[in-house]
Amino acid sequence: MNDTPFNVGRIVLSTQGRDKGRFFIIVEVVNDNFVLLADGDLRKLEKPKLKKIKHLRATKFIANNFIDKLNNKVLVLNSDLRKEIKHYTDVKEVC
Repeated sequence: MNDTPFNVGRIVLSTQGRDKGRFFIIVEVVNDNFVLLADGDLRKLEKPKLKKIKHLRATKFIANNFIDKLNNKVLVLNSDLRKEIKHYTDVKEVC
């Protein structure tokens, strides 16, 4: 993977806009300034959100199941994204 914290599969926190405080998974890196995000709930994989990187905070968690499915060309569902984000928030609460 890249050295940048903003790569596909990374769980990020929105810091600006109406979605401030929500967690998303990066589904595509558009360029150095923009990424496409989805959470499987408000932002589905069919219509990901275009967001500036400067309006995001990267977490240390990477959605490995999501990346594995992409690499193996397996259909990724919105429920998969919700599970990954829920798993991250559950782990975060325990720590």
